[in-house]
Amino acid sequence: MKRPPGDVSSAWTKDRATLDEVERRLASLLPRLRRFAHGLARSGPDADDLVQAAAERMLKARDQWQPGTHFEAWAYRVVRNLWIDTARSRQRREAVHAPEEQGMQVGVAGDAEARVELSYLMRALDRLPDEQREAVVLVMIEGKSYAEAAEVLEVPMGTLTSRLVRGRQALMAAVEA
Repeated sequence: MKRPPGDVSSAWTKDRATLDEVERRLASLLPRLRRFAHGLARSGPDADDLVQAAAERMLKARDQWQPGTHFEAWAYRVVRNLWIDTARSRQRREAVHAPEEQGMQVGVAGDAEARVELSYLMRALDRLPDEQREAVVLVMIEGKSYAEAAEVLEVPMGTLTSRLVRGRQALMAAVEA
């Protein structure tokens, strides 16, 4: 801690004395705090993280501890409160996030406008007569050639072409309306 410019104030000396006292007491209490944290976290690395966070918090908030009060109780309370915060945070995180496999099925794709347009087109396609719908689906959606589509539908090429032209015109009129 740097000295403030000018005269050394009694507040600064008191802060320094408090910091020294907190550091001394904290250092002697660390093994017991770690055992306590291990009992809460049930994991060595988590317990170490918990004690480190508690020590940092205690050093930052050293002015909250008053000399003459029970330091050990304050230290244990800080560790316990941090553990409660950590446990709550984990519960929220687990409750909010779905497993990755489920996440792939959640939400909508970024092409919402295209989906809406496709929905209009599909409804218009449903309103076409069966012969026109079959021709449109085979050629425009399935990508069949005119010859292949005519063979599948067992109709002459001219009939397929006629159905396809009328189906396209009906779809264009429905989508434009």
